Amino acid sequence: MSGHSKWHNIKLKKQKVDLVRGKLFSKVSREIMVAAKEGGGNPDANMRLRAAIERAREAGMPSDNIHRAVQRGSGELAGANYETVVYEGYAPGGVAVMVEALTDNRNRTASEVRAVFTRHGGNLGGGSVAWMFDRQGTVTAPKGALSEDDFLLAALEAGGEDVRTTDEAFEVLTAPEAAFKVKQALEARGLTVSSAEVRMHPRTTVRVEGKEAQQVLRLLDALEDLDDVQNVHANFDIPDEILQQVG
Repeated sequence: MSGHSKWHNIKLKKQKVDLVRGKLFSKVSREIMVAAKEGGGNPDANMRLRAAIERAREAGMPSDNIHRAVQRGSGELAGANYETVVYEGYAPGGVAVMVEALTDNRNRTASEVRAVFTRHGGNLGGGSVAWMFDRQGTVTAPKGALSEDDFLLAALEAGGEDVRTTDEAFEVLTAPEAAFKVKQALEARGLTVSSAEVRMHPRTTVRVEGKEAQQVLRLLDALEDLDDVQNVHANFDIPDEILQQVG
């Protein structure tokens, strides 16, 4: 599994810290609002909205908060007008970075993102990096009674395209629009699914170690800590012992 994928999973374990600061609820609320604005307030007909609502529920957001966010996005209630912005750049060591943000003030967000890149030795806008990533659905299931071969068969029958194995879980790769259908199919077979989302998976990775690896992780952490930033994607490969330091 790529270093970024491991880092992503480690970061998920830190969400309780974000909850204490209220940042995770704020980020998920924005995603729900934008998804409802762009695709309507019915999650059965809007996959992006369904994904955002699933993430909100996994984070423990109250149903009333979710409902209000949908209403704000669909125009039933007044709310801020957020839009999607993507920034591309490089971290130390030539690591490609994509930053997805939802903002009601492009100038503010661009200034904050640029400042983080500069402060941590990166370069915002150093050229397009989007071609280095593929958008894929990712369904994560903890390892259980099924062997890797049996789980692979179940995943393929559920509509998955491939399975990656980590120390603790199986990751099913799907077409972006199929992630939640695969999740439901696996759950219908009695399997536990911990998450279903759409991620940007790097086509190739860049190995970084030592001081550069630390710089990369500090840059990504600082980007994720910005209020307007929803997701950060990078194509690094960093040794496990350094990755664990972000946990």
